[in-house]
Amino acid sequence: MYNLLEKLRSGQPFTDGDREYNNKALVSTLKQIHDELDTAVLEAYGWQDLITAQQTGKTAEEINATILERLVALNAERAAEERNGIIRWLRPEYQAPDQAKPTQTTLEGVGIEAETAIIAPVEQQKWPTQPKVQLAAIRDLLRTSSGEWTALQIASQFTGRNTQKKLDAVMENCDRLEWFGLLIRREEAGISYWQYAELQQTA
Repeated sequence: MYNLLEKLRSGQPFTDGDREYNNKALVSTLKQIHDELDTAVLEAYGWQDLITAQQTGKTAEEINATILERLVALNAERAAEERNGIIRWLRPEYQAPDQAKPTQTTLEGVGIEAETAIIAPVEQQKWPTQPKVQLAAIRDLLRTSSGEWTALQIASQFTGRNTQKKLDAVMENCDRLEWFGLLIRREEAGISYWQYAELQQTA
């Protein structure tokens, strides 16, 4: 079935036997379901530009290379979150039932001196619609901790999906706050990390 699916994807012509099997196994329907699932996953990651790339004829190899590059960067971002104490439990009520909020605490006797974990809100804040209010909300969020924040980490503290529009708004507001001297930016592996300036100075 999947050999025939690959044949269908690559545009190879079907033999009479292929067409007969397709009529029984509905491989064409299987392809449609896979395509819809791929689209849903890309939307969940906020990578709608790759959906457009599929529609505009970008090769599967090019799209897969871009996905791999972004997943590697996202993995590095998640590792940085965990170093800062943020754990994204899939099922916090099962995986971390004794924790008041899904963050990792520092173990006694394993002293990493002068390290402060990012404080994640118990409940997500509502994402403001007005740019000025967004700016203030991001400023207030980042000054709750001396840790570093990525755009995705910041966006995830607010309700709603992390769409590209939302992430762009977070980036723009962080740039403004940096220009005002309130934030300090650090770049690593193509990812921007922001920290509240006053908290960095006192850390």
